[in-house]
Amino acid sequence: MNMLKWMVLGLLAVLAGCAAQEPPLVTLPMTARPQPQAATLPANGSIFQAGSYRAMFEDKMPALVGDTLTINIQEKSSTSQSEQTTATRSSALTDNISSGMQLPFVPGSLTKGLGASFNGSGSASNTGKGTNQVATTFVSSITVTVIEVLSNGNLIVSGEKVVRINGDTESIRLSGVVNPRDIAADRSVSSLKVADARIEQETKGNNRLYNEPGWLAKFFLSIIPI
Repeated sequence: MNMLKWMVLGLLAVLAGCAAQEPPLVTLPMTARPQPQAATLPANGSIFQAGSYRAMFEDKMPALVGDTLTINIQEKSSTSQSEQTTATRSSALTDNISSGMQLPFVPGSLTKGLGASFNGSGSASNTGKGTNQVATTFVSSITVTVIEVLSNGNLIVSGEKVVRINGDTESIRLSGVVNPRDIAADRSVSSLKVADARIEQETKGNNRLYNEPGWLAKFFLSIIPI
């Protein structure tokens, strides 16, 4: 009885493992609060103050922790692979054996026919061809937050956008490194210019449940050699 109990528990653990989701690609914090400013600014002069200086004719671009900017996701990828193999092999064998035996009381004309002849031939051919094509397009936009400023001025950004419509939830997560020189005047940058980009899109809801096989089907698909 105990053995059966442990077998059932082991089977349930295996099925639960098959139904587990993959870990997310984006592991950085989704946001960061701005750093508090010093209560007392250093006095650099009677008029000019370096701590509170802001250029009059300069747009306030993202440069500090807590600033936000928009990432325009424009990811397109296409992969094509083709392979063809052709092999042919043929062989032939011919062999004759003649006998010169002399049998008593048998005319010589009959013994001339004694012998053997072997003829054989074979051929084999193999032809294989395979083609694989994959095309992916991901177009969207997300506003992220600067969570760290590197020593060279580059910005580590991260953010998440969650949209729920009629019970279906779509979430987009993004993290990466942005060069401030690539930021446009409208505080946006293309995802093609984001270094170390981690972009993840996930959908949960009824539509996802209908399109994705259940945990029991995943279990049998993982053990059936197809």
